[in-house]
Amino acid sequence: MKRFNKLLAGASWMGEYGNPDLPEEWAFLQKYSPYQLVESGMKYPRVLFTTSTRDDRVHPGHARKMVAKMTNQGHDVSLL
Repeated sequence: MKRFNKLLAGASWMGEYGNPDLPEEWAFLQKYSPYQLVESGMKYPRVLFTTSTRDDRVHPGHARKMVAKMTNQGHDVSLL
């Protein structure tokens, strides 16, 4: 959630989600952001992320970044 407003249509969602560039709003957003909450050493079930370069709602960079973070932490993840 930290940079959702920087990619594609993300800026139009700030009215609903808030502005992560404002410290007081980021303080709330980070409490439910999966990227911020995933932890090394935790046991998660295997996770499958799906994305597409044709999806104009969510930039594929979000899924790719989460897969990279979880992989680096040793979690079992796949990207389709």
